[in-house]
Amino acid sequence: MRPGDEAAVTAAGTLFDSPTRLDAVKKFLAEPGHHLLIAYHGNAPAGFVSGVEMTHPDKGTEMFLYELGVDEQFRRQGVGTALVSALREIAEERGCYGMWVLTDADNKAALATYARAGGSGQVDQVMLSWNLK
Repeated sequence: MRPGDEAAVTAAGTLFDSPTRLDAVKKFLAEPGHHLLIAYHGNAPAGFVSGVEMTHPDKGTEMFLYELGVDEQFRRQGVGTALVSALREIAEERGCYGMWVLTDADNKAALATYARAGGSGQVDQVMLSWNLK
């Protein structure tokens, strides 16, 4: 998706955790280092993946796989794997040195999808978060 595709993102709103917000959709699509891919089955949105390029002064740029969502009726059909693989291709084309994602250790479907798309696990990581609102 690119700027101007706000209606398509909104039409795929059932794929997201919460209803899309037009201001956030516009802001996300306007950022050149933000990527949103939507897969379709016919005209129906089947899944999406979002990624954000992150650059650090001593590391270069890596791709953060922000979120993956596949409509329940299209799960276990390769949609998620195809989306993750497509984001990986974008990361490679844009010169990223790596790509990473966080998921829950008990999310077997996500772990299997990421592994099928070439991801490898690390068990020595801890995620901390701050609730700012």
